[in-house]
Amino acid sequence: MPGPLRRLLVPEGMTVPLGCDAVSVPARFGPLMLPRLPRVGCVYADGAHWWWIVPTDSDVALDWPAPARYATGAFVPDAPDAPGLIHKPDGTLPYTPPIPLYLAVCRMTGTTPVWTRPISA
Repeated sequence: MPGPLRRLLVPEGMTVPLGCDAVSVPARFGPLMLPRLPRVGCVYADGAHWWWIVPTDSDVALDWPAPARYATGAFVPDAPDAPGLIHKPDGTLPYTPPIPLYLAVCRMTGTTPVWTRPISA
């Protein structure tokens, strides 16, 4: 039986004018991705994953490669406890820019970036 969905909450004083989704990567990738990003927003971690806050719909026209997971609404699936905040950016916006994050995930996974989804026949 799957565990409860837990939502990643942005820190008090931060705003989410573009909505709030999240992308998870295996924890071993997290520290390797940090220097590849021009801006790091809120990042949460549990023992297995790092979760990056991105604007809503950051999955439109992007196929996030496995083992990354896209979490609409920043709901973390199967989490016994909510992941803890490990990085808070300066300012009031919690976002990591999704395109640089996507490219970093592709590089970590050895995946060629795919910018648009194929049209189903």
